[in-house]
Amino acid sequence: MARLFGTDGVRGEANKELTPDLAFRLGKAGAYVLGRGHQRVRIVIGKDTRISGDMLEAALTAGICSMGADVLKVGVLPTPGIAYLTRIMEASAGVVISASHNPYQDNGIKFFAGTGFKLPDELEDEIEETLNILDNLELPVGKDIGRVIEVEDALTNYAGFLKSTAVSLEGIKIVLDCANGAASVVGPKVLADLGAEVIALSNHPDGMNINCNCGSTKPDTLVREVLKHGADIGLACDGDADRIIAVDESGKIIDGDFIMVICALALKEQGQLPNNSVAVTVMSNMGLYKALRKANIKVYETKVGDRYVMEKLLETGTVLGGEQSGHIIFLGRNTTGDGLLTGLQLLSTLQEKKAKLSELASQMKRFPQVLINSRVEDKELIMNSNSVNSKIAEVTKYLGEDGRILVRPSGTEPLIRVMLEGPDEAELQKLAKEVVQVIKTVDEKI
Repeated sequence: MARLFGTDGVRGEANKELTPDLAFRLGKAGAYVLGRGHQRVRIVIGKDTRISGDMLEAALTAGICSMGADVLKVGVLPTPGIAYLTRIMEASAGVVISASHNPYQDNGIKFFAGTGFKLPDELEDEIEETLNILDNLELPVGKDIGRVIEVEDALTNYAGFLKSTAVSLEGIKIVLDCANGAASVVGPKVLADLGAEVIALSNHPDGMNINCNCGSTKPDTLVREVLKHGADIGLACDGDADRIIAVDESGKIIDGDFIMVICALALKEQGQLPNNSVAVTVMSNMGLYKALRKANIKVYETKVGDRYVMEKLLETGTVLGGEQSGHIIFLGRNTTGDGLLTGLQLLSTLQEKKAKLSELASQMKRFPQVLINSRVEDKELIMNSNSVNSKIAEVTKYLGEDGRILVRPSGTEPLIRVMLEGPDEAELQKLAKEVVQVIKTVDEKI
């Protein structure tokens, strides 16, 4: 049987795969497992703007309260804001209802420990196992049933924390794409409070327009608006605002690799980059490696997924890491990837250096990179296919030291991701299509 928890919590189409019944049971199991050792269990619940968020929140809340735990409702807030509040409110745990950059029909449930960190696999497995014994658990009655507490100042507290990490943004014009998601209120507020001129895009969520032709995965409108308004920079969050990408003053997209290079070099200059090291995933561009190694900054490499980046940060004492997608962790400031926090660190570097974003981004030269996603029936079978692995070996040998190929299954979708890097983009496209064709041939035989 497949594991219920994926790389980023429990995901599925709302009311079909991720049902209120499952949410209720996850609430009960999560409260039982994460509440042990706490005299009065308190669990923070927050969500993004999806139409199914209210339904799942109600079910989760009922499950948690039925186990005698109190629910601290913080409403619509970025995922990292919920992690932050879980920590500073000294709650037993936190829960986020969000499917991040996925379409509005999907939703997800993700738990945080009381420390604000994502749960290790072992605890997620224990919650999953507890689902099978819920009917055997003794339930509290009377005064021991949990309560629901509305946290009125949640957004204000998180906004205050964000502002404390940045310098004044007076004199800078910013276009901010909120993806009609969790950053829609707090994002423009924080930037304006810091003195910036803010042009907000996609900040009117209706429950169904989250991530719809907007946000960090669809930056075309952001590029146009930056050029139209003559802005200094554009920033785009995803639906739950745990990631961000930027656009420079000329309309060029500046992804997470560029942002990490800019911030790593600035932190090193300030003496705030412990061990002169950064942690990235295997998806980071070869240009990042070259730029950081030129500055004598060590690069640790991990599997794809922010949880693996976090593990490497904790293991090595490194404070900066992330993914090309813009999911970046500043461990000295928060316990998870934080899009708005990342944007503020980038903006602060621009202000302190009195430089244009294009100038800072020129510290890294991006190698051409081609990524093709292939939808498949069975990811594991594809990854174990002799035909597929033989083709990968053939392409690896052909590219040699001047390039690389990475083929991996998506952690959240039925996709195989094929990525190639090298000096010649046209050649990479040709090779990538050849690999995808082999994958499709094998998939059709399933």
